[in-house]
Amino acid sequence: MNYLDKQTLLSSAMKALDYLVDIENRKVAPSEEALLNLKAFEESLPDYGYDPLQTIEFLNQFGSPGTMASNGRRYYGFVIGGSNSVSMAANWLATAWDQNAGLGITSPVNATIESVTERWLTELLPVAKESSVGFVTGVTMANFSALAAARSALLQSLDWDVESLGLYGAPRINVVIGEEAHGSLLKALGMLGLGRDRVIRVPSDSNGRMRMDLLPPLNHRTMLCLQAGNVNTGGMDDGSIIRHAKEAGAWVHIDGAFGLWAGASDYKRHLTYGYPLADSWATDAHKWLNVPYDSGLVIVRQGEFLRKAMSMKGDYLDQSGDRIPYQFTPELSRRARAIDIWAAIRSLGKEGINDLITRTCVYAEYLADRLQEAGIEVLNKVETNQVLIAFGSDQETERIIRVLQQEGTSWFSGTQWKGRTAMRISVSNYKTTESDLKLTLDSILLAARKSELILR
Repeated sequence: MNYLDKQTLLSSAMKALDYLVDIENRKVAPSEEALLNLKAFEESLPDYGYDPLQTIEFLNQFGSPGTMASNGRRYYGFVIGGSNSVSMAANWLATAWDQNAGLGITSPVNATIESVTERWLTELLPVAKESSVGFVTGVTMANFSALAAARSALLQSLDWDVESLGLYGAPRINVVIGEEAHGSLLKALGMLGLGRDRVIRVPSDSNGRMRMDLLPPLNHRTMLCLQAGNVNTGGMDDGSIIRHAKEAGAWVHIDGAFGLWAGASDYKRHLTYGYPLADSWATDAHKWLNVPYDSGLVIVRQGEFLRKAMSMKGDYLDQSGDRIPYQFTPELSRRARAIDIWAAIRSLGKEGINDLITRTCVYAEYLADRLQEAGIEVLNKVETNQVLIAFGSDQETERIIRVLQQEGTSWFSGTQWKGRTAMRISVSNYKTTESDLKLTLDSILLAARKSELILR
C-alpha cells in the first residue's frame, strides 16, 4: 500500500469519527443549506480522476451535512437502529478483508463465523433450535428466501419440484396473511410468483394483531404468514395460532423484522411464546440489534428446503466444506455481513441484548405514559418499542409532525392507522438515554402547547 492510499484511509476514518462525535450536537434532519449543497454532487463525468484525498474531503464536506442523523440518539423515525461501535469497527475490518462470502473456499473465516453466529442466533431468538440461518440484505430478502423454502416444501409434498418445473401447472397453494401485513411480505410473494392479490387476508384487532377467531380453514396446501412487531403499533401476533396451523398441516412463517428480538428480552419474551413451533422466520439485525446496514436474517427449521431453493450448479464452484454460505441466500457473491452480527452478539452477550431490548421497550412505555398524562392521544397498546400518537385532527397531526421535524431536537415519521393520520415514535437506538427522553418529551409538549392542544 502506498503513502497516498494510507493517507486516504486515515483521512476517511478520522472524518467518520468526527461525524459520530458531532452527530449529537446537530439537528436530526439536514438543514435547508445542506440540502441545497447536495447539488455539488451533480458533476459531469470527469475525464481525469481527482486526487483521492480531495474526493474524501469533498464527500465529507457536502455529504456529511446532508445526512439524516439516524445514527444519533433522538431519531425515532420508521424502525431504524443505530450502529454500535463494535459492529461498525468489525464492518471496517471486514471491508478491509474484502471477502467474497459466497463459498467456504473464498472465505474460510466468513464460513466459520456464519456457523458460529447461526448457533448463537438460534439460541437467542424464539426460533427452533438447529435451524438454518442465511445472512441477507434485509427482511424483504429474508421473507423472499423463507417463503421460497416454504413454496419448495409445500409443493414437494404435492409431488411437484418447483425449482425444476416452475409454477406453470403446479398444484395451487394458498397464502394467508394478516390485513396489517407489511409491504415487504407482499413484495416477496409477488417476486415468488405467488401473487400479491391472491392472498387471503385475516382481519386484525385494534393493535394490528391477526384475529385467530377469524382464520380461514387451513391445510397442507397453506402458507400462513404471521407478524412479530406491527410496524405502526409493535403488535405481536399470538403464538397460539401456530399450534392450530401446524395441526392442520400448514407451513407457518413469521415476519419479525424487529419484533422477533422481543424473544431475547426477559421482560418481553412472553409475547413470543409459541414462536419456536413455526417453520421459518425473518428478521433484521440492523434494526434492534443496531448493526450497520444492510443486515437481515432468514431462518428456516428444515434447512434442506432453504438450500434447495437457493442453491445453483456451476462446474467451477468449489462447494466443499462444512458450510457453503451462498446456499442459504439468493446471492452468490456478497459481503461477509455475518461478521457485524457476530461482533455485536459477542460484545453484548445474552444479558447485554436483554438489556437493549428491555430498555428501549421501557422507554417507549414511559413516553406513552407521559404523553397520555399530558392529554395527547395514544392510539396503540404499547407492546414493544412503538408508540403511535395523534394531535386531534389529521391536519393538525400532519402539521405538528412537520414542525417537530424542522425543529430538529428529535425526528418522527407519520403514518396512517385505522383511517387516521398518526405520528410514530420508534425507540430503536441503543444510544438513547433518559435525558434524551426528556428532551424529546419537552419538544413534543411544546409543539402541542403552541397549538393549544394541551394547557399544562
